[in-house]
Amino acid sequence: MARHLETEILIQAPPERVWRVLTDFSAYPDWNPFIESLEGSAEAGTYLKLCLRTPDGKRHRFRPVVLQATPYRRLRWLGRVGVPGLFDGEHDFELIAEGAGTLFRQSETFQGFLVPLLWGQVGAATRAGFMAMNAALKARAEMGA
Repeated sequence: MARHLETEILIQAPPERVWRVLTDFSAYPDWNPFIESLEGSAEAGTYLKLCLRTPDGKRHRFRPVVLQATPYRRLRWLGRVGVPGLFDGEHDFELIAEGAGTLFRQSETFQGFLVPLLWGQVGAATRAGFMAMNAALKARAEMGA
């Protein structure tokens, strides 16, 4: 069974600026309330070291693989809990030019055996984390506008 979450926000900054903030992983502890730390590079095929904190204060660590890194447009990765098919999450950041600004869309598709069992714990907390990150990204990207 699969579940999908999607959030979006309009940022009054061009995609190039939003991309720079999004891919400056070393600065995440300074502004990102959801992804506390992210190490690695935005290059397809590489692995990242990620620590996120959900709004309820729980920390989760993952080693996702970057599936796509198209500058100024899209960053996608796949993270897993345990073995493939148990609890997999394909995370997607999409940047869409909207006039002088950027529509930023953050989504994740969850698949695996444990998804129906854990969705009650994961769904609402993840959506809240996405929304908090979106607002913080907007504030950070617009600071330089």
